[in-house]
Amino acid sequence: MIEAGDGQWQTETFYRNLKEEYRVIIMKSTDIDRRNRELKRSIKKQEALDRKKNKRGSQTIGEYINRLSGLFFHDNNRIYNLDNSDILELIEEVRLNLEERQWEVVLRKAIKKTGVSEREQAFEKLKSYLHI
Repeated sequence: MIEAGDGQWQTETFYRNLKEEYRVIIMKSTDIDRRNRELKRSIKKQEALDRKKNKRGSQTIGEYINRLSGLFFHDNNRIYNLDNSDILELIEEVRLNLEERQWEVVLRKAIKKTGVSEREQAFEKLKSYLHI
C-alpha cells in the first residue's frame, strides 16, 4: 500500500508538472504572438509617420509659427518689422513647403502668439506678401 500510494503520488506529480509545462508553452506562444502583433503595429506606425513627414516637408506648421513669431519685433500694440528680410524669406519658405490653405493659419497664429492688439493690420500686410 505504501508503494501504491507513492506511485499514485508520483503519477499525480508527473501530470501536474506536465500540465504546468504545457501551460508555459502555451503562454510562450501567446506571448510570441502578442509581441509579433506589437512589432507589426510599431513598424506600421513608424511607416505612417515617415510617409506623413515626407508628405508635408521638413517642418510642421507649429515650427513655422514659432519661427515666425520669434522674428517679430513688437510691443503690446503692433509688430514693427514686417518688412524684415528674414520674415520675407520665411514667408517664401512657407509658400513653398505648405499647402495654400495652411498659409493664413501660420500667419494668424504667429501674430496671435505675440499678443499684439493690432493683429488685423499685421495679418493683411503679411498676407499681401504671400500673394506676390
